[in-house]
Amino acid sequence: MLDEMERHLLKHDADVVSAPSGDRALSYRNLVYGALLLLAGVGGLVAAVVASGGIGQIGSIVIGVIAFVAMLGGAIVAFTPVRRASSGVRPGAGPRPDRQRDASFMERMNDRWDRRQDER
Repeated sequence: MLDEMERHLLKHDADVVSAPSGDRALSYRNLVYGALLLLAGVGGLVAAVVASGGIGQIGSIVIGVIAFVAMLGGAIVAFTPVRRASSGVRPGAGPRPDRQRDASFMERMNDRWDRRQDER
């Protein structure tokens, strides 16, 4: 009975099994660009602290804010997934004519899960 329940859950409940990442993945190029931008921001922050005596308090604050924005931008660039290039249109990718418009949210999620499992 437990085996049957497990098979039913694996087949119909999308929350039980972790979903694959789909067509999005991290890009090595974006990781490198993001890391370089993050390091430039850290360098700018260090430069703002070191130069705080020479350029004044307002100048060091402006440089520090710019450096922080650069670090934040670097983190965003590094960890934003990009869409993988697909090798053509997969069969059944279009809208399904038998899908009801008034189907509940969970029914639609289960249908999507079933389609994803059938593609494997």
